[in-house]
Amino acid sequence: MNIVVLDGFTLNPGDLNWDELKALGPCDIFDRTPPELIEVRAASAGIVLTNKTVLSRESLARLAALQYIGVLATGTNVVDLAAARERGVPVTNIPAYGTRSVAQATFALLLELTNHTGHHAQTVRAGQWTQSADWCYWDFPLRELDGLTLGLIGFGRIGRAVAEVAHAFGMKVIAHSPSRNGALPFVRWVELEEVFRASDVLSLHCPLTPQTRHLVNAERLRLMKPTALLLNTSRGPLVDEAALAEALNSGALAGAGLDVLSVEPPPATNPLLLAKNCLITPHNAWGTQAARARLLRVAVANVRAFLAGQPVNVVNP
Repeated sequence: MNIVVLDGFTLNPGDLNWDELKALGPCDIFDRTPPELIEVRAASAGIVLTNKTVLSRESLARLAALQYIGVLATGTNVVDLAAARERGVPVTNIPAYGTRSVAQATFALLLELTNHTGHHAQTVRAGQWTQSADWCYWDFPLRELDGLTLGLIGFGRIGRAVAEVAHAFGMKVIAHSPSRNGALPFVRWVELEEVFRASDVLSLHCPLTPQTRHLVNAERLRLMKPTALLLNTSRGPLVDEAALAEALNSGALAGAGLDVLSVEPPPATNPLLLAKNCLITPHNAWGTQAARARLLRVAVANVRAFLAGQPVNVVNP
């Protein structure tokens, strides 16, 4: 059965290999596929793998040979799941591959906001320490995490991992999650408004749904302490970006660390790009080599299970 990977570059920019996938059948791998080339490239494919290339109802209708879709990520919003189900085409995803990497990136953002390590290293390189009248200096207040309250919205695998790291730093941990699954003895469950009010650091780890879109909005930002920090390594549209930029620029919020934005890559007009005390990384929290290698292994295992007639990780049963 022919296999087509529509956009394999972010998963494997060259430091991994596709050999295990290629062993499963004829395989065409494209770094990126614009919408107008989906049908051309996947016309004869029984198996299509996609990361961010959108497979709409219209696209699926033009892929007559299609029997299976593998999403090279956890989120599956790039595929019209209902249309695939109507066709009898299973869609699979890759759960849990980046839990520790995303938790690590969450704290990388937090530590830069509290210690400003990268900034101060750059000032040393620029000669500021050499020219200093004192034996030490700092350009921003340095904040200790011990004793601060970390609030989590969402308590899946990543939220739980972030809670464990926060506990190791001596932080108090509160969380809001409708399911309240996977409780830890040091985590206190709170209602949504309290997590905004009580957090010194608020970290988002919930899925994007119609109910969570703009979960962080102007009204809820006003509930937060002016000394608080906001972290988002989940989904960009959880945050009303204009409202967050206003809060940062006005001093109503002390800082933000974001790995995701509502549109990626962002347009130059995104207000957060120039907002005060706002760190933005290019959606790479998931991208450690270890996490990508796990993702690729599970993607191949998903295809292998489908070919054996026993598909796993199906999201549109």
